[in-house]
Amino acid sequence: MFTTLVSTDQLVDHLDGSWAIVDCRYDLRNESWGREQYLAGHIPGAVYASLSRDLSAPPAGANGRHPLPCPEDLEATFGRLGISTGTQVVIYDQDAGIYASRLWWMLRYMGHDAAAVLDGGWAKWVAQGRPARSGEDHRAAAAFTGRRRKERRLMVDEVASALGSPSVLLVDARAPERYEGRSEPLDRVPGHIPGAVNHFYKRNVTEQGVMLPVDQLRRQFAETLGERPPDQVVMYCGSGVTACHNLLAMEHAGLPGAKLYAGSWSEWAADPKRPIETGPASP
Repeated sequence: MFTTLVSTDQLVDHLDGSWAIVDCRYDLRNESWGREQYLAGHIPGAVYASLSRDLSAPPAGANGRHPLPCPEDLEATFGRLGISTGTQVVIYDQDAGIYASRLWWMLRYMGHDAAAVLDGGWAKWVAQGRPARSGEDHRAAAAFTGRRRKERRLMVDEVASALGSPSVLLVDARAPERYEGRSEPLDRVPGHIPGAVNHFYKRNVTEQGVMLPVDQLRRQFAETLGERPPDQVVMYCGSGVTACHNLLAMEHAGLPGAKLYAGSWSEWAADPKRPIETGPASP
């Protein structure tokens, strides 16, 4: 069972349909781009899942840009993608795995551990000359029965109640300029949740989008988390996507137990009554 990453060498030996392969390529500024890319060329046997249409509930204005679907909808989506209990799932996107890691976390949240992200994604697969085909592939629908792990997620009220708590460390996965409030291209208000520290998800990968070695990941997270145990860590980002990449990297580095605030900054900042901070993290 693969639970964090799968290499291209490992995946190429399982294109016979025994593994469920899901293409999650996406562009936040053009939601049709990912499916268009999938139809033009994808890993043989892969089915497509869109962040906005398949991996998110409809936004209502105050619940974030990519709200997490309810458990019943998650079960229906996973079943439609051909995922049943015991199915090994391999997920990929264009390169670093930020959208793939969202589906990875959702499966883990619903009790499905046999889920892994393709290290290096489509970019590495193509660069190595691996097989591909165009058009649309289908998997037979399956029955997926989840076992939700509520302890892996915090709701907005729980995050608000945890502000200032010595037993909770909020970690923001966005770029430093967004965390500090110097730039905000996607959400209405710049800044970060008070007390949060910053760990930009791109620190987890090389320039080619391949995950860093485990020892390097552990050193970098130690710089961010200090002496905090993973179960005191709550990850967030803009809309609950790149935060999942940090969670994947921690899990791969042998640091399991951190939680996700799925609503993230886009939900937090939607209510002007909630406090915000700007500038670098406090020493």
